[in-house]
Amino acid sequence: MTKTPVCVVGLGLIGGSVMRAAAAAGREVFGYNRSLESVSAARADGYDATDDIDEALLRAADRNALVVLAVPVPALPLMLGHVRELAAECPLTDVTSVKSAVLQEVRNFGLLERFVGGHPMAGTAHSGWDAGDARMFVDAPWVVSVDDHVQPGIWAEVTALALDCGAFVVPARSDEHDAAAATISHLPHLLAEALALTAGEVPLAFALAAGSFRDGTRVAATAPDLVRAMCEANADQLVPVLERSLELLNHARDALVAQRPLSDLIDAGHAARVRYDSFSRPEIVTIAVGEENWREELAAAGRAGGVIRSALPVLGSRGESPRRRR
Repeated sequence: MTKTPVCVVGLGLIGGSVMRAAAAAGREVFGYNRSLESVSAARADGYDATDDIDEALLRAADRNALVVLAVPVPALPLMLGHVRELAAECPLTDVTSVKSAVLQEVRNFGLLERFVGGHPMAGTAHSGWDAGDARMFVDAPWVVSVDDHVQPGIWAEVTALALDCGAFVVPARSDEHDAAAATISHLPHLLAEALALTAGEVPLAFALAAGSFRDGTRVAATAPDLVRAMCEANADQLVPVLERSLELLNHARDALVAQRPLSDLIDAGHAARVRYDSFSRPEIVTIAVGEENWREELAAAGRAGGVIRSALPVLGSRGESPRRRR
């Protein structure tokens, strides 16, 4: 079966890794970046890149390519305007770390019918084309949205790209993704920044710093504009979990002041981490994309920890019929 070509808009860490991984999977892949330096670097590595957005999107329209938006949230309106003008009929996805804000921008530009949101849960603290890696997504979660508007065929195309990149797919609604991402991605960025800043105010701290500090502040090395963009775009979901963390830390502070044990926080936190270490991810295999209530069933399965490791059947693609319910 011929694989859908891929047009990657934005060739930084994640977009550049998508380009590399898609090419390694045998796909036709080409892309755009506004920085001529990054485009030159991509070309030097043997990839098909341009700094002309019109050229990239016209080619995408001609090839009916899957357009992957790999730009920060603030740049989305500009890119969506180009897509609407030049490649409005192409299937469209993104790799942005917030989903509801992207969904609203896509809706504003009238492109919702062809859009399925995505978010590969992988990355490093580095940025730019040179930081990319074809194996970035291997055995990593890749959220593929199952919002009410999502069309089966486009959902299957986005899922196929994620699987080609080596990831396993977690189906989720955009609002539920954002609530979860606030706790395991955006809050850790804020805590890492606070920890790095606090340590930087103690003269001896950096001289003594070792594994705990390095691991706890790793993401603070991420480009500040990217951190601001993701946290600010998810403020509605981030504020409640930040307040919960402050509540826990304030409780610990009060216990220390009163010379009481820190058991409540430390024991509960340890237990939660142990649960994460043993968290299972059962494979989703019994849902057909396009059957009655398929979005709701996939969202429920993802919520329970289920993942997709191989393509699900798509009704109408090979004469499938809805499964019989018992």
